[in-house]
Amino acid sequence: MKTILKTTLLLLLFASCKTQNLLVSKTEIIDKTAFMYNADYQYKIRKNDKISLSVWGEDNLSVGSIYGIYNSNEVYGKWLMVDANGTIEVPKIGTTLALNKTVPELKAELKTALKKWLVNPIIDVKILNKEVTILGEVRNPNTITIDKDYVTLLEMISKTGGFDFYANLKSIKILRQEGENVIVTNINLTVADAILNTNIQLHPSDIVIVPSKKNKEFDKRIATIIPLTTTISAAAIIMGLF
Repeated sequence: MKTILKTTLLLLLFASCKTQNLLVSKTEIIDKTAFMYNADYQYKIRKNDKISLSVWGEDNLSVGSIYGIYNSNEVYGKWLMVDANGTIEVPKIGTTLALNKTVPELKAELKTALKKWLVNPIIDVKILNKEVTILGEVRNPNTITIDKDYVTLLEMISKTGGFDFYANLKSIKILRQEGENVIVTNINLTVADAILNTNIQLHPSDIVIVPSKKNKEFDKRIATIIPLTTTISAAAIIMGLF
């Protein structure tokens, strides 16, 4: 009886060490060019984005204003949420389409609308939920909030404390949501053109996976960190390939 119990426990242990990819297929879209540096890139507003609106000297027109004495947007929920229709409800102005607009485009539109009541409105728009997620063999796997439209790969790796000893620098995966598809690239930092690779451009919502040299299991670790984004299934696919 004890032997059967031990065997059962061992089977459960090994089963728990590997994430089961039950609802996904092992396919990926490889596109290196999509991750190369693009000086003209600007983040476009997405559904469920959290937006703060600051109008100088007009607290009644602001939501989570950066001009206020206390900036507690995340604590008190002071933001405009982009809804399923891609719109936000702006004080005084009303329902405004924000989906797929850049921040400068939305600012210009709101400024024009506010000129009906203000002579020269000074406004600022900020996306509060721009993040990049780093998983796997780094010292502090984490989801990192960024203020810029894009950052570089090594810039984000440095914010996790750097690579762990067993990090496989030949097979770093980057996942990006593009519409209904998830595109993937593989980065090898040990090759001759590694300098170009280190400057590879990361966009908000990208997920970086750094595997182990010896295929060390870290699916269990990932399960506690990975954010609830539409790239989760793709991350599960990638993990299933190691």
